[in-house]
Amino acid sequence: MSLVTPDRIRRLQRKLYIKAKSEPAFRFYMLYDKIWRDDILAHSYALCRSNRGAPGVDGVTFDQVKAQGVPEWLADLKEELRAKTYRPDAVRRVDIPKPGGGVRPLGIPTIRDRVVQQAAKLVLEPIFEADFDDSAHGYRPRRSALGAVKEVHKAICKGYTDVVDADLSKFFHTIPHHDLMQSVARRVSDKWMLKLVKSWLKAPVEERGDRGRRRRTGGKGSKHGTPQGGVISPLLANIYMNRFLRAWRQRGKGQKYNAIVVNYADDFVILSKGHAVEALAWSQWALESMGLRLNEAKTTLVNARENHFDFLGYTFGPERYRRGGHWYLSAKPSKKAVRRMKAKLKRVLFRSNMSPWPDIARRLNWMLRGWASYFSYGTRLMAYRAIDNLVEQRTRQFLQRRHKVSGSGTRRWPDDVIFGQLGVQRLRTLHLGPVRVPRRETSRRAGCGKTASPVR
Repeated sequence: MSLVTPDRIRRLQRKLYIKAKSEPAFRFYMLYDKIWRDDILAHSYALCRSNRGAPGVDGVTFDQVKAQGVPEWLADLKEELRAKTYRPDAVRRVDIPKPGGGVRPLGIPTIRDRVVQQAAKLVLEPIFEADFDDSAHGYRPRRSALGAVKEVHKAICKGYTDVVDADLSKFFHTIPHHDLMQSVARRVSDKWMLKLVKSWLKAPVEERGDRGRRRRTGGKGSKHGTPQGGVISPLLANIYMNRFLRAWRQRGKGQKYNAIVVNYADDFVILSKGHAVEALAWSQWALESMGLRLNEAKTTLVNARENHFDFLGYTFGPERYRRGGHWYLSAKPSKKAVRRMKAKLKRVLFRSNMSPWPDIARRLNWMLRGWASYFSYGTRLMAYRAIDNLVEQRTRQFLQRRHKVSGSGTRRWPDDVIFGQLGVQRLRTLHLGPVRVPRRETSRRAGCGKTASPVR
């Protein structure tokens, strides 16, 4: 089944978007019957299937659904929704290690819940897309983290260099259910759709202890949070975060503080010309009134002309051209992002990996091209060079051990063999052309260049 949105669904989404855009105060009252349409459920299942997610608390996998028969499975689900007997299952919790230490709790709904959430998202998303602020980039159609990165870099190049580098504390876990439902109800009056969304917020979370015992928390008594991992959770998070962005816009804070907000999910920065302190104070008050709070230890004020700050894997701040010596304001892959990539590559080129070399090379290239497709903006030559050097060194060491070759191995496997005959992707050839890039052209790719204001 094609993952391109079918024309009939696209026409419905377009009608909903146009209606919402043309009438900002209109509340949609006939939505629930759309989510159990055959075409919407079938497309929702295909989207969920393409993500290859793990099973939920019921242990049902996509292979089991296929064995049962997808049309029959969808027909049963449709009947539950049509008869209004559908009730969501508990959400299975797993802890994902964070790169910087600690864990991030992830909620995994069952496949049936994922499909219904996806169907609801297909119907609800165009309505709220009409309301979302242009400064929001996270989890939205035709928008990306890289777009947010470009907006930040463009702003500091225009002189918005007094920066509030904000960090929300446990955003997904602290969203108040009552206030979130009010935000949804601002556009939706269909009581069955509202009940459906609320049922996902109230679904219990199930986790297993060290001895395999199951323990459930949350449920109907819970008042905060939307589990990360649910299909509908990013949309709900955007709906709630839009309250802050809308208040910023409607109260004229951008003009008052001569500032720009760039938001991606629960990450945002405020870029100002001399009013970062006031912008931070107002933001802290506004977020606390919404039941959210800033992480004071991680939220900082930065002068981007003198210091660096990180946002969405990139580092922004002053850099000096190696030739000429003049300063410019750059955007480049952060040191943390480079370290993480190196660690991932080392986990492929480990000593006891017995996979055939073509399989290893394909795995490496998939990782390298994926990383470079995101880190394809700004000053990136040094980051690419660091990754290329690591790949060359670790590949040579890996082949030495596999073939039991003494010495350094540079004669048998020079870099042109590793990045040529052995088929490993060299990052510097993806976006920067030949390995020896002229310094003048490299400087022009770096970002602001000579058009940037001089860095103090």
